[in-house]
Amino acid sequence: MRLHPLLFAGPPKSGARSPQREPIPFKLLLPLQLKKTVSGKGDKLKEAACMQEMAVMFACFKKADFDQTECLKEVAAFQGCYKEYNDRVTTQREQGKKGILVPGEKKLTHRQLNQLLKSFPPKK
Repeated sequence: MRLHPLLFAGPPKSGARSPQREPIPFKLLLPLQLKKTVSGKGDKLKEAACMQEMAVMFACFKKADFDQTECLKEVAAFQGCYKEYNDRVTTQREQGKKGILVPGEKKLTHRQLNQLLKSFPPKK
């Protein structure tokens, strides 16, 4: 078996994987400041509603061999939960379209954020 000397040479000294010797200087390409508005690209709702009630309802269906008359309590609980969720989302949507700021709200729409940014303009 013939061995090539490159196998015993080790890692190259000027390769891309060599550690950085000095800290990399920061280059300012754009000014570090916020924009005046926020786009509405990421305002999609991605939450699952009433998962616990749905799981209990399906477990009851499976136990009762998909007979809905035996699971009326679970079906009513699921429908009530969904109605409450739908009402909450509808009011949030209406407030978001109008740009009404709700105190204590954790998720704001882009219109509400733009309203908030107009209230506190950046200082120059």
